[in-house]
Amino acid sequence: MAERFDVLVQGISKSDALQLLFARTDSVERPSDRYFAATRLGLCDCDETLDALIRATSDLKIEELFDRITRRKAVEALGRRKDIRAIPALVDVLKCSDTEAVINALSALIRIGWSPSEVEESHLLNLLDGEVTQARAVIQLFTRLRIKSIRSKKRIGSLCDHESLLISGAARACMASLYGEFNQMKPLVACLTDLVAGKRRSAVIDIGDSGDEDLLPDLIRAPVSMSLRAKSFFQIVEVNHSASDPQNQILLKQLLRDNPLLLDIKSEWQCGDEPDEIEQNLSHRDEAKQYGAAASLMRIERDECLKLIDSMQERLWSDYVTHYYLTCIVGLRKLQEKEDLIRSALAETTPQYTKSRIAAAWACADLQLFDQVELLEELSTTAAWAPLRWTCQQSLAHLLNCQKQSATA
Repeated sequence: MAERFDVLVQGISKSDALQLLFARTDSVERPSDRYFAATRLGLCDCDETLDALIRATSDLKIEELFDRITRRKAVEALGRRKDIRAIPALVDVLKCSDTEAVINALSALIRIGWSPSEVEESHLLNLLDGEVTQARAVIQLFTRLRIKSIRSKKRIGSLCDHESLLISGAARACMASLYGEFNQMKPLVACLTDLVAGKRRSAVIDIGDSGDEDLLPDLIRAPVSMSLRAKSFFQIVEVNHSASDPQNQILLKQLLRDNPLLLDIKSEWQCGDEPDEIEQNLSHRDEAKQYGAAASLMRIERDECLKLIDSMQERLWSDYVTHYYLTCIVGLRKLQEKEDLIRSALAETTPQYTKSRIAAAWACADLQLFDQVELLEELSTTAAWAPLRWTCQQSLAHLLNCQKQSATA
């Protein structure tokens, strides 16, 4: 479960979660509560709950559906706990036949920070013969934990031309990140505008893992979720110690402003100017289609745009995808009439709307909402997500400079 959905499990008490974790499925009114309980225990910090999660990795069997799902969630929760005491149990999970549990264990070991022995490294390389998603997760573990050896380089390097992009992309990123073979990354640039959404997203992730700074201009134009591109962008500038580079600051602003007219949007993703068509594309699962609709909102007549925003705000404001794009467009088009929408979006603390807060922060500068300076100042230092902190810092600096100029005029 994505951590932004933690609100779904916070109503479960610790004691109830401990009981549900090992309950017989037929004794539970809602069987799904068992795996919600595992996620809830991942939010705790006491030894009792840690021990329960560790025990779940061995006591829960994979034959029964809800035992299997609950075990997977327990493994995932151990990764969130980041406690090295969980490592032996997670390594044991790598030996099971449940691919999803193995992938969760690999992710958890990355989060905790694991240094495998030679025997454990051999087992990891054997896991490359499993399903595509499992092989990808193994390669990502080598990359992100920076595990280098002659045998792993040869084995992973041989996968750079694998028929599956999920495997070849991860392998190329590994060769670039660990061994400086940045020329391996060139084929992934075309994948950033592939018609298949999954290929675009995996390419964004692989470029982030590669640390290839030369690909930042291509990365920021990809029609993929802004938050996913931002994650990869920050990965790259952090590993290169170049976050403060003036050119990278310009690129970061373009990325976080997320103007759809500056993205590489193919004709297949574009839509017309009719409200129904724009709304339909905006609700599409493929982000490229969403950006195509947002581009149409940027191009239509101002009054038509305002009318459509009013209509969608009234009916779809609770949908966090629509929420984000409307907030974005109001700022980019400087629609002063919708400044209350911006204030509402900036004040929204539900995690699913964090992207909207970024769009709202930019809009505060666009619309010169000086009454939001205090909140921007707070978020510029306390926001947990680096892109939101950075955006608020930029917007705050702009507004304070405007105030200074106005005072001296």
